[in-house]
Amino acid sequence: MYNDLEGKTAIVTGSSKGIGRAIAERFGQEGMNVVVNYHGDEDGANEAAENIRQAGGEAIVIQADVSKKDEVQQLLEAALKVFGGVDIMVNNSGFSKPESFHEMDEDTWRSVIDVNLTGTFLGGQMALRHMLDHDMKGSIINISSVHQQIPKPSDSHYAASKGGIKLLTETMALEYADKGIRVNAIAPGTIATERNKDTKPENEAKQMKKIPMQSFGKPEEIAAAAAWLASKEASYVTGTTLFVDGGMTLYPSQLEL
Repeated sequence: MYNDLEGKTAIVTGSSKGIGRAIAERFGQEGMNVVVNYHGDEDGANEAAENIRQAGGEAIVIQADVSKKDEVQQLLEAALKVFGGVDIMVNNSGFSKPESFHEMDEDTWRSVIDVNLTGTFLGGQMALRHMLDHDMKGSIINISSVHQQIPKPSDSHYAASKGGIKLLTETMALEYADKGIRVNAIAPGTIATERNKDTKPENEAKQMKKIPMQSFGKPEEIAAAAAWLASKEASYVTGTTLFVDGGMTLYPSQLEL
């Protein structure tokens, strides 16, 4: 646990399930105030908020589409009204709609880019403006993916969005480092979320060959990384991507040589 996080306020987008929910609930364990955001899963968001309260934190639940500026602004307004400000912004919302590049239409391309990359831009910009206006030394954490580095066939829009998050994170960090605002990213590998629980055994075995540690990660392991990056323990860390991937980015095929 990080004592300096107690009483601080975080917005976590896409926190009704998966990695986002794990981060929000870990922040609750740290005694933080959390704005739990959801798009469609209201029940999951309410469950996350209750878990946060039971762990010792405080929480409110706000529906918002992170690809829309006015709805992202509602997250900040809610945090200001209930908790008085925002110390930590976690841009987690993201999804993918796999499709071959030559068959992908513009609407499919834009839907993924708008949530994953534009949503990160809007959330980051909103948080930065608030921190600058109040002379705060806050922390912004963008959830990327190993696919900011590893190409992903049939997911060109997803890989492009995560590659964009990498350089967006680094550029934001460089631009605002002298203001004491830290901007970092976390790049998860294959994580045991709802999305991966229905993976067929043969597909799971195929995926496992890409992971030197021979196991899927847990959402709680990404949450632990987020808590560290948000804390003073990481006070000299900015502009970096922390890969939490069981070694996926280490070219595991080399083990077969």
